[in-house]
Parts: sequence; structure tokens; C-alpha cells
Amino acid sequence: MDKVNLAENIFWVGVIDWNIRDFHGYITNRGTQYNSYLIRDDKIALVDTVKQNFTEALLENIRSITNPDNINYIIVNHVEPDHSGALPEVAKQLKNAVIVCSERGKDAIIEHYGSEGFKFQTVKTGDTLKLGAKTLSFVEAPMLHWPDSMFTYVVEDKILMCNDAFGQHLASSQAFDDEVDPAVLMEEAGRYFANILTPFAPLITRKIQEVVQMGIAPVIIAPSHGVIWRKNPGKIIQAYLDWSAGKAKNKIVIVYDTMWNSTDKMARAISEGAASEGVEVKMCKLRAATNTEAMTEILEAKAVIVGSPTLNNQMFPTVACFMNYATGLKPKDKLWCFFGSYGWGKGAVKGMTEEARKAGFEIHEAAIEVRFVPDAADLARCFELGKQMATEIKAKP
Repeated sequence: MDKVNLAENIFWVGVIDWNIRDFHGYITNRGTQYNSYLIRDDKIALVDTVKQNFTEALLENIRSITNPDNINYIIVNHVEPDHSGALPEVAKQLKNAVIVCSERGKDAIIEHYGSEGFKFQTVKTGDTLKLGAKTLSFVEAPMLHWPDSMFTYVVEDKILMCNDAFGQHLASSQAFDDEVDPAVLMEEAGRYFANILTPFAPLITRKIQEVVQMGIAPVIIAPSHGVIWRKNPGKIIQAYLDWSAGKAKNKIVIVYDTMWNSTDKMARAISEGAASEGVEVKMCKLRAATNTEAMTEILEAKAVIVGSPTLNNQMFPTVACFMNYATGLKPKDKLWCFFGSYGWGKGAVKGMTEEARKAGFEIHEAAIEVRFVPDAADLARCFELGKQMATEIKAKP
């Protein structure tokens, strides 16, 4: 392995997963990577492990730098299996190492892998671990995005190893942000936030404020997925603050599916009406676009318009799946509206509205339902709905 140095005696020893395309429902078109870091000092620490099927690759990377017997600590920032799956075997190989984690992390490790063979040292916010010239400081980050989550900060080098915060599902042979296409990087960072961290937005804002108050000012942010931020870590911090606050632009996302093109015709008329008012419009036809893509588009939109044909007095299955996905993520400060077509009986628009209301979404009540095929008058109503939604979001700050 070619050594990737974050700073003197701090190495990336993770693995790249070029081929993964589905990450528990999150579509990862650009693959991902599982980042692990080795800090070499008087004492040696491994920060995070990798997914179980990459265990041997991780151990090979470690051996290229040091004898595993020399490692004193395994820092576990988060116990989700894509970061801890290799832990049982790694702990066997690093037989002299103590596992350092939060108290909840210890409980989660035991729940996942049992306690046999593990030596634990638990830490809390403000605790430090002296390796020699380098000092590790710990910050608990519960529900970002599991209860056990924490950050590890290398004080002298100002490197924040933050596990699932500030990451991207992006496989890259280039390790750092200044080595990759910035548009791709921010697209994947936004996709990651939209599809994983959106429900925790208020916690993210508070945690960033807490980290600042603690005097932590990283010059490098080293997440556990994707590339490492070294050129401008403030860029991703500011993006997280904006996304957490629900900062959006004059943009409408239309998410829909169709059976016999009636709902499709309505969606196109709505989009034309919205575009006539000068707002950005994105259309996501489900079965042509994934829920992952739709939520990424919604991240910086002010309004979401969802359309569904009625099937068996209910939402169309793909739309029902999207609504379940979206209401679970709970994107904040969006205006939602619904439309659809039906034949023998209604049901889809009512179902979508009820789901959105249960989630606490702001709902525009001007829903449109059309029986069978929309005529010119129906399409004119759809056009006007698009214009109305566009006008309303332009008036919002």
C-alpha cells in the first residue's frame, strides 16, 4: 500500500469499496470507502476499523506501517458494522490493544460481538489520551447518527476524526478534497447528508457549536467514508450548518410515478407553470430516479410536489415507498403539495396528505385530482398550481 499521510506519523489505512451500489437502501453510484487511521507515537492507536469482508485488507495496510503487536489502542468511534465489522478479528490480531470507546459504544460492541477477548477503556467528552507527543481528545456525539457515536481529535495536529459526520459515499484513489472534482465532492456530501443525517439536523447544529466552544478548530477533517478534507474543512462545516438550518433556494422538486401517463402529463404541466415564474424545477419520476436521488434534490429545495395515480384505493407502490422514505428523513422547512389521477375511486392524494401531515410537514392544500385522462382544463389547473407554488416560495426568505 502506498502510504497516505495526513500529518507526520498519522496514516490512512482504510479500504476502498469500488463496487458497492446499495448501502442499506442508499444508492451508492460512486462506491464508497471505509476509512481507518493509524497514529504512530510512543504508543500507537488505530482509529476505527472497516467492514467485515475487508478485514484482511485492513490488516495488510496496518502491517505495512507497524507490527500489529505494537498497537496499544483501537479507538471505536461508532459501532455500525461498516466500521466495526472487522473489529473481532482485528482485536485478536492486535492482541495487546485496548478498545477505547464511549460507554454506549462498549454496550453496543458487546451487543454485536459479545465481550470475550475485548479489553475496554471508556471515555466521555473532554477526556484525553496521551500517546506521547500526540494527544487524543474525545467528544461524544450521540445520535450522529447512532447513540454510541463519538469524535476523536488529534490535538497537536488539529485533525478531527469524526466517523460518519462530514463524509461521502465516494470511492476515490485520491485521498484528499483538493485532489478530486469539487462539484462531485459536494454533490456526494449533500447526498450523504440528505439521505442519512437529515433527521438529526438540530443535533448537528448544536454539536458543531459545542465543538467550537471546546476550542476545537480542525485543519483536517477525516471522516470514515469518502475523501479527507484538508484544503478547506470550513467549507463542509458551513455546508452542514446551512443544510441543518434548512437553508434552501427557489427550487421545486416534483416527485411522481405514473401508470398510463395521466399523472405524467399533470407533472409536466405543473413543472411548466413553476418554471414560468423563473424558479428551478427538478422532476424525479420514480422507477427512473431513486429515492436517494429524489431526497438529494429536495435537500436545497423550498417545495416538494408529489404525484401518484390511485391503485386499489391507495398510493402507487413506488410513491408509497418514497413517502415512507421521505417522512422518515423529515426534511425541514419544505412546502409540500400533492396531485394525482384516479379511475374507479380516489385514494392516492388522501394517503399522501395523511402521511405528510403525520410527519409534521407544511402542506399546501391546493391538491389536484383528475379522473382518468386530464383534459385541457385540468392541465391548465396544473399549470396554475405550479405558478402558485413558485410564487409562494419566492416570497419565503
